[in-house]
Amino acid sequence: MGIASGASIWQRALVTDEQPSSLRRALELLDGLASDDAVAHGGWRVNRLAAHVSRDKSQVSRTLRVFADAGFVERDPESMAYRIGWHVFALAARAADQRLLAAGAPILRRLVEKDLGERIHLSVLRGSEVLTVLTQSPPHAVQTVAWAGSLVPAHNTSSGRALLIDLEREELERIFAGVVFGVGGPNAPRNVAELSERIRIARRSGYAIVDEEFEPGLVAAAAPVRDFRGDVIAALNVSAPKFRLRRRLIHAGQAIKAAADELSGQLGWDGMHPGVLGAGSRDGRSEVPA
Repeated sequence: MGIASGASIWQRALVTDEQPSSLRRALELLDGLASDDAVAHGGWRVNRLAAHVSRDKSQVSRTLRVFADAGFVERDPESMAYRIGWHVFALAARAADQRLLAAGAPILRRLVEKDLGERIHLSVLRGSEVLTVLTQSPPHAVQTVAWAGSLVPAHNTSSGRALLIDLEREELERIFAGVVFGVGGPNAPRNVAELSERIRIARRSGYAIVDEEFEPGLVAAAAPVRDFRGDVIAALNVSAPKFRLRRRLIHAGQAIKAAADELSGQLGWDGMHPGVLGAGSRDGRSEVPA
């Protein structure tokens, strides 16, 4: 083996050994920019970040430029401070979507099998409607409709109310512009003002309850699921005929809220920072994610 060939192998070995530590040092910069102090100050300038990670300023500056080109960090043109960029949030959002379903499935199953014995839904908001992405049913229930993938109105369902729980009236008016109210069950909200008031009530307890709003004889409870930023990204919901769930409805709401908080914790929510404010049954009635 010649000297040149041997040197080449040695250089490759050095690069291989160096890559993990270089990567760790680079990731430390992202951790620093994600710290509470950096976020509270709208980001850190190179000097502050270099001091935080005990690194040379020029090395930190070069790495940040690479991160900025890829969208992992962004620089404020006035303060010259760096903060976490859009690409990190995009990756986190995609990871949260996968984690939501993976972590949600056993929680839905437990709610059905051990806590409530009724059909449980996991739903997300799509405009002024609710899309069910996961459903767990008790084994004895008549399976008449597969609600996963179905859309229902947000304004007269508990899942919709949980998904809207952080929103004030102005935002609700924008979302529901052109939506016809007063349809569904006898107690459905008749306008945005009534919806806003019912959301305010739900916000106080942390979960929403509806009584014959989606359809006659149907009651339901739902609670919001939050991501690591505290934003509502989904809702857990239980719905059943009124004769079967009415006396347990408050208990159901509390159980759903506890489960939703547990799922939120698995998605990284610290329990402290909300994003804005601080199917068939045994009797043949359709049990939708109301």
